[in-house]
Amino acid sequence: MTLQQAVPSPRGDLAAGAPRLADIAAQAGVSEATVSRVLNGKAGVAAATRHRVLAALDLLGYERPVRLRQRSAGLVGLVIPELTNPIFPAFAQVIEQTLAGHGYTPVLCTQMPGGATEDELVEQLEERGVTGIVFLSGLHADATADPSRYERLASRGVPYVLINGYNDRIDAPFVSPDDRAAARMAVGHLADLGHERIGLAIGPTRYVPSRRKAEGFVSALHRTLDVPREEGAAYIQSTLFGVEGGYAAAGTLLDQGCTAIICGSDLMALGAVRAVRARGLDVPRDVSVVGFDDSPLIPFTDPPLTTVRQPVRAMATAAVDALLEEIDGNPVQRTEYVFQPELVVRGSTAAPPR
Repeated sequence: MTLQQAVPSPRGDLAAGAPRLADIAAQAGVSEATVSRVLNGKAGVAAATRHRVLAALDLLGYERPVRLRQRSAGLVGLVIPELTNPIFPAFAQVIEQTLAGHGYTPVLCTQMPGGATEDELVEQLEERGVTGIVFLSGLHADATADPSRYERLASRGVPYVLINGYNDRIDAPFVSPDDRAAARMAVGHLADLGHERIGLAIGPTRYVPSRRKAEGFVSALHRTLDVPREEGAAYIQSTLFGVEGGYAAAGTLLDQGCTAIICGSDLMALGAVRAVRARGLDVPRDVSVVGFDDSPLIPFTDPPLTTVRQPVRAMATAAVDALLEEIDGNPVQRTEYVFQPELVVRGSTAAPPR
């Protein structure tokens, strides 16, 4: 468990070793006189221009003058499963940036095996007096978990928003990618390349995103390749999240004769690539592999991974906006806001072998 308050560490002092006005002006694209007015807290500067000057100061690695620092509007908790999957830090970064832009101080809570549970993290956040909480891929995404914990949180007057994993028994705003559409995109791409035997490796089906991907996969096989739904379901392997799970699932799907494998995450896809190569086969010449997420380093894998991109920035921004409306006493609609993913074709998919 990690519980840390995301506040900047000391990087410098404007009074000693400060950058020249010319440096800041060049970085911000404004005049030195404008920089001087901003740094001295004087009026007569447009809000957008002031923001550019402060951003330039940040980029140059110097702290803002004390007079320009805003008091925090409050603490907002961010509860995520872990940091080993790069998609979670990607979400966390956008959420924290968006919160900071509105004057709130984010408090990041991550879970690790054997560490604090989600309920314990929430208790600690409440002790710190947070004004709201963002849950990313939490227990709300587990269909077997008791949703009453969120009802109790609401009864204590703590606003919250939930990302990835809709549960109609929880009365809250949800933000999700269209997991069914993601599976359909992947199947359609592989079918267009000529693949007829396609497999799916996903996490445990008690998780809503995995279940939805499975539903989209079976439906897409039926509509695109006329595969009976029962037969399509036989090409789904539910496994552990992560590289090891992808490796194990891919081995089974290869034994079933699959020439293409769709995975529920990029990390699982990397495991699938490893499994293909362990058999002396090549990606994509012998087997095509598709991931899901498109986390930052995925374009640099070998081969560069074809994947379905989660709209991280749009989803994270929408989640924060919904939470801040709740904090301000303007309840938003208790429903699921669904964002469309995007197929990103790279080097891990090709036509099947003859």
